[in-house]
Amino acid sequence: MEFGFWDAIEIAGALCFFIFGMKMMSDGIQRAAGSMLRNILRSMTKNRYLGVFTGFLITALVQSSSATTVMTVSFVNAGLLTLVESAGIMMGANIGTTVTGWIIAILGFKVKLSAYSIPLFAVGVPMLFSGKGKLKYWGEFLIGFAILFLGLSYLKGAVPDLGKDTLSWIEGFAQYGIFSRVGFVLLGALVTVIVQSSSAAMAITLTLVYAGWLPLEVAAAMVLGENIGTTITAEIASLVGNTEAKRSARIHSMFNIIGVCWMVILLPWVIEFLTTFVQDFSSIFESNKKLKTADLKEADVMNTYILAAFHTTFNIINVFLLIWFVPWLVKMAIKTVPGSAEDDENEGKLKFIGAGIRTPELATIELQKEVAHFGDITSRMSGFTKVLINSTDAKEQKKMLKKLKKYEKITDKLEIEITEYMTKLSSQKITPKTSLRLRSTLNICNDLERIGDIYFQISKAIEKKIEDKDYFLPEQRNNLNEMIDTVDNAFAIMVKNLNSPSYDDVSKDEAKAAEKEINAMRDKLRKHNNKRIGAEDYNSKTAMIYNNLFSSLEKVGDHIINVTESVVGEI
Repeated sequence: MEFGFWDAIEIAGALCFFIFGMKMMSDGIQRAAGSMLRNILRSMTKNRYLGVFTGFLITALVQSSSATTVMTVSFVNAGLLTLVESAGIMMGANIGTTVTGWIIAILGFKVKLSAYSIPLFAVGVPMLFSGKGKLKYWGEFLIGFAILFLGLSYLKGAVPDLGKDTLSWIEGFAQYGIFSRVGFVLLGALVTVIVQSSSAAMAITLTLVYAGWLPLEVAAAMVLGENIGTTITAEIASLVGNTEAKRSARIHSMFNIIGVCWMVILLPWVIEFLTTFVQDFSSIFESNKKLKTADLKEADVMNTYILAAFHTTFNIINVFLLIWFVPWLVKMAIKTVPGSAEDDENEGKLKFIGAGIRTPELATIELQKEVAHFGDITSRMSGFTKVLINSTDAKEQKKMLKKLKKYEKITDKLEIEITEYMTKLSSQKITPKTSLRLRSTLNICNDLERIGDIYFQISKAIEKKIEDKDYFLPEQRNNLNEMIDTVDNAFAIMVKNLNSPSYDDVSKDEAKAAEKEINAMRDKLRKHNNKRIGAEDYNSKTAMIYNNLFSSLEKVGDHIINVTESVVGEI
């Protein structure tokens, strides 16, 4: 049978169908169970061993090691996971992704998948049109699973059996020992980079083995390459992250590359052992004829089992060997990805988000950390203002004026970039709870940016006072210092609330008490100022500037309480 252009198009279409189903299934479960996945990642990674189990569990659930590794890199970027914890998760993800190979090997070539897909559509489509958010996303998961099954069924049918001629042609390239194995490893890595999914690459490899295109040892070498190719996703995700995110991705790459290096050497002996083991094990079930069909190629089906067993065995042994060397992997990652000078001067840059747009339910953690970072930056302007009010040194005054101007621009930039990120998230399907959280975050960013504007206006008023050589009386300066201290207390509460692990646990009582204290202080200063205006020793021009400053500081307090009210969901 000849292989033509139309056959290639059919294979490409079937593969796209498979990848689309896998993405739909993965996105559906991430949206439906996003909060659960976040909690698993945050609470079940206390050590590297528990991290391995966590990585396995999440990858087995979402059926995508790339989703798990990108999620892990972004959590490291957000400071929620250490490098050691991330290493364990990524090792577990490598084991979890082997579940896909077993699903394909066991169901893909022994069962008529279309017979299972149609009932899944019957259940999933009504759920998809349900008004309830999570039920709709579970429906999306089921439909994705059904499409995945259909794609695999079409892929199996689209690959023609070219017979022994093709097999001998490929075997001709496999006669050069370890050099041939390395070549097929590179081919497997290339396929994975192209399709951007190790699961899809595994499906291709298993299908080609079933169709008789690939000898078992060649397919195993390609599977090893797919383990390297999948690291590209995490590396790409880390490019826009901080240094720790880049190091986390590097650990994943080193882990997979080191494992492939030792397995390439041992590959023939491992394949020989697994062939004997799988054949002996499967002979136990030989009497079960129900799943067999007249045209079933038992030898090629057996090879798919052996390949799936090889994939699992390799990853489990590699984890068992390298988990003891995690501290060394971390040291090598730190050495190969040194910190940059930019890390110390990154106030104007997004610190936690930017490692690719993912499902909103999983992206809200990084977004929350970014907003807390924004709040911390804004609160620093209070300290600059206090120095500016109290300093008599022209050089220091100029420095503080410059800092306040710089930070006002930073707050403008952060608001724009965070808002743009949220706009991209909002364009996706989101649950009502996530939608409410994004609206609250938008309000928080707006209030933080307004605080930056107010401090800049305060700096311009003080700059004009300095130019006109007007001076505050000691009591005015002391009162302003007291007002700033009161505002700083409110800032501390705000930053604490923004850094809370869960906004659901935040109470606004403390923030409300701080805001009342600011209002009371403003009223006290206004009353005293109005009483003193007209006195011989009380300059009316300075009194107006003084009134402007404590009134502006009270406005800062209003925006601070607005932030906490947004955190608790009242705005």
